Amino acid sequence: MKIAELRIMRGPNYWSVKHPKIVVLKLDMDEFAGVLTTDIPGFPDRLEAMFPGMVVHRSTEGVEGGYLKRVREEGVPLSNVVEHVALELQTLGGMNSGFGRTYPAPQPGFEYVVFSYQEEKAGEYAAEAAIRVTTALAKDEPYDISPDVEELHEIREDEHIGPSTYSIVSEAVARGIPYIRLNKSSLIQLGYGVHQKRIQATMTCRTAAFAVEIAGDKSATKDMLAEAGVPVPKGEIVYTIEELKEAIQWLGYPIVTKPLDGNHGKGAGINIRNWDDAVAGFEVAQQYCKADKAVIVEQFIEGYDFRLLVVNKKFIAAAKRTPAMVMGDGASTVQQLIDQVNSDPRRGVGHEKVLTRIHVDKDTYSMLEKKGYTLETVVPAGEQLFLKSTANLSTGGTATDVTDLIDPYNVLMAERIAGTIGLDICGIDVVTSDIAIPLPEARGAVIEVNAAPGFRMHVSPTEGLPRNVADPVIEMLFPDNCPSRIPIIAITGTNGKTTTTRLIAHMVKSVGYQVGFTTTDGIYIQDTLLEKGDTTGSKSAEFVLRDPTVNFAVLECARGGMLRSGLGFQQCDIGIVTNVAEDHMGLRDINTLEDMARVKAVVPKSVSKTGYAILNADDDNVFNMAKELECKVAFFSMDENNPRILKHVAEGGLAAVFENGFISIFKNTYKIRVDRVADIPLTFGGRAKFNIENVLAATLAGYVSRFEISEIKTALRTFLPSASKTPGRMNLFKFPTFEVLVDYAHNPAGMKGVADFLQNVDARKRVGIVAGVGDRRNEDMVELGKMAAQMFDEIIIRSDKDLRGRTAEEINHYVIQGIEQIDPNKPYKIISQEMVAIAYALEHAERNSFITIFSEDIPEAIKMIENFKVIQDRRVMVD
Repeated sequence: MKIAELRIMRGPNYWSVKHPKIVVLKLDMDEFAGVLTTDIPGFPDRLEAMFPGMVVHRSTEGVEGGYLKRVREEGVPLSNVVEHVALELQTLGGMNSGFGRTYPAPQPGFEYVVFSYQEEKAGEYAAEAAIRVTTALAKDEPYDISPDVEELHEIREDEHIGPSTYSIVSEAVARGIPYIRLNKSSLIQLGYGVHQKRIQATMTCRTAAFAVEIAGDKSATKDMLAEAGVPVPKGEIVYTIEELKEAIQWLGYPIVTKPLDGNHGKGAGINIRNWDDAVAGFEVAQQYCKADKAVIVEQFIEGYDFRLLVVNKKFIAAAKRTPAMVMGDGASTVQQLIDQVNSDPRRGVGHEKVLTRIHVDKDTYSMLEKKGYTLETVVPAGEQLFLKSTANLSTGGTATDVTDLIDPYNVLMAERIAGTIGLDICGIDVVTSDIAIPLPEARGAVIEVNAAPGFRMHVSPTEGLPRNVADPVIEMLFPDNCPSRIPIIAITGTNGKTTTTRLIAHMVKSVGYQVGFTTTDGIYIQDTLLEKGDTTGSKSAEFVLRDPTVNFAVLECARGGMLRSGLGFQQCDIGIVTNVAEDHMGLRDINTLEDMARVKAVVPKSVSKTGYAILNADDDNVFNMAKELECKVAFFSMDENNPRILKHVAEGGLAAVFENGFISIFKNTYKIRVDRVADIPLTFGGRAKFNIENVLAATLAGYVSRFEISEIKTALRTFLPSASKTPGRMNLFKFPTFEVLVDYAHNPAGMKGVADFLQNVDARKRVGIVAGVGDRRNEDMVELGKMAAQMFDEIIIRSDKDLRGRTAEEINHYVIQGIEQIDPNKPYKIISQEMVAIAYALEHAERNSFITIFSEDIPEAIKMIENFKVIQDRRVMVD
């Protein structure tokens, strides 16, 4: 059993629209093909023994334990076991992911395994580990899963966003606000385009840099708070042992030492009561200093540790924090008590659970040494033994919510502190005997102000009421229903995607939007090409949605990108499917038109419930997509009497049709004529029928976007097809004695569209430059040759630069076979290099001939033709 192919989906995809983050694993089952779990003696027992937590996995019965019951009684394929092991391994690694499916692959002995993930690296690792585990279980070989679980824990800690960021992102998602993770740390974009806001941990794009700097300078913070009448401990900044001695002589014991510019309690020493500990604390603090080795020495304030949270100038929550500790029972050692505490199912590695396991480190040994204890010491019954000097949850501490207990004086004080420092999100550390008493009366003090306070203690306290502290953060960033999204129009189909995308982008721009769009030739932001190449995948879509200047996105979504990684957005406002035809058949196991239709259907399935899917009613596969959609649907057709259109409109639906030479919209019983087709440049006077379809789709997109009919008409008339506006899409060049057409058509459907156009071209001789493509099926290349023979009087066969693993001779063999099946006497010539082939055609062009070039390198082809045209024009002038 081995991996034949592994893909990571990051958005709605062929396998699942509802579960966008999935691993798609194609397995070569090898010797385990057709083997069920009941065929292998002892397999169910070994599986359950290794993964007792798998008992919660449900199955078709929908009950707990249902899956293991099927494994024992009915038997399941080992590919299905791989799916469940991959999910369980992630759960053990702190990443619960519950969706999974298995499907037979078209090839015998191969299976598809699909399962969800939280982090990409974890999903990929879990896939590989699940195969190793399942193979070992099947062969009854020993296998220790602990290294795999440990590795998954490490991946989670490295890759997963922290609990504070996660709480904010979760609140955003609950409100329908999309997000994009901008890097591997916690830098997150909330919203799209011009409406985006950014967060990193609990700092936001509204967090003032000067406020963060002040909060990071503990001395400056304390001085500002003291001047504002806030109780703070006395202290000094020291740089040397001599200065430390002088400070202690002034302050007296007990004291606290901490780095001037530290955070999260790192390097802090508390309740220091003698000189040796003071020196040790000073040296530790200096290790955590970022610069100047400046250490704060201040009074130790007796009391409990509290954290007060202020968001957008309002007090939100308060928590009492207790350092990691154990309670003696008179029989257990320190280590045994730590093990008992860590066995709490609420404790995990790092931030994976509500609480973090207590890890014995230098700080722990130091705390034990002060009491004369070791890890083997038996702690007296009832003794509370602290194991850390700070109360951080990340080191095993606990938190108790005290929001409802805090005194109004302390609430006001917290809000004044946040305003004084200037922080939009502010964590205030207070030490006092009772938070329900005004701080001065309790002889407490403010110890520290934090610019990026953790939310974990408030969102998931050990005791008390959880507080949704992310809610006011989102309210601050997106107040009063402030928009977070920009309109997204997504276009897919076999042919016409790029032209429709460009036409809609032109329309959107002409209405006044700042549009970003993606096509097979590049990413454009406000008509400026920023990335060149085939940019129709998820990363290209995210490029547009990340741009802070864009307020409308028009995204071409190709088959390859959707199969490779899914869409780059969770939902769109309008999803267009132009058509479904044979293209790239056989690649990635898409073998039929029905398979291809399911790929293209991902786009309309991703339309929001209030949005529109715009579908081609003349295409059976596209029309049938409407049956599975929850959004509104509008159809377009080249036939105003199409029964599907008439029925849809009679039921109150919306449609656009080509009728009586016009582009018209049908709404209820009304017909709205938009413009005469002959006046729309893209249709070439109505000769380019396939472009009329593209115009119909674009017209509907503009109409449901609430553009005025006059605005749509103006956009259609001002969109001029040219090598610069629509490169490779019906680019027509007129020479004095002949014409040249350059088009990107690379499949039978695309070529048929050009063939229909050529029927309306008055030419004495038609010449075509064509090429077979190496990743197509043999029958596809034969079909290409047959179509070329029907379209042209003379054929030039060229070769692509990338032959996709085949030889030019092999590809040309099938193309020629197709030509000869139609006309054995059809003249053809093989000129492998595209530019040489074009040059030959231009040089030998006869009067009143029409040359059609199906080009791979559109920019170079256009450049050569334009240069040749300049030379020809000069010759005419000389003559």
